[in-house]
Amino acid sequence: MRAPIGSFEDARPAAERLELLTAPVAAAVREGWGGFPTEQIIHVDTDPEIADTAAFVEHHGADLLSRSANCVVVAGKRGGDVTLAACLVLSHSRVDVNGAVRKHLGVRKARFAPMETAVGDTGMEYGGITPVGLPDSWPLLIDPAVVDQEWVLIGSGSRRGKLIMPGKAFAALPGAVVVEGLGITG
Repeated sequence: MRAPIGSFEDARPAAERLELLTAPVAAAVREGWGGFPTEQIIHVDTDPEIADTAAFVEHHGADLLSRSANCVVVAGKRGGDVTLAACLVLSHSRVDVNGAVRKHLGVRKARFAPMETAVGDTGMEYGGITPVGLPDSWPLLIDPAVVDQEWVLIGSGSRRGKLIMPGKAFAALPGAVVVEGLGITG
């Protein structure tokens, strides 16, 4: 099968590769969401040594930088309450944690969640966290530029492999909210 973006030697529907996905990602792919056809989720098997965005696009093509998105876990705090959320922005952007995230979550302070929290609470590997399979109770904040992409390359829950799926599919994920100004470029 040929991937809709990039030039990957090993692309298959993710539903055929559940054994390569972490448990929460495999469950989400198996169950589907929001009426979105899961056969449009493509898994590309890649080298975990080049999973980070810069190394990945250097190896697989600079055009993927504008077609890739990063998912980060943030922790917002108000009083003694902590709210965990995920943020999805294009790879050439950064998350506006102190502006858009803080405002949307209604918290006094927001920061990137500690690695052990992000990994422990998602069941995914650091460097491979993806919005597919996140806890349903979490808000998933998405920059509109991600949803506007025809196809987007994201993590697969582990450092080995990536997922490719239509941008519009992210808005159908549980807890998804499109937030203007979430991604900052420059």
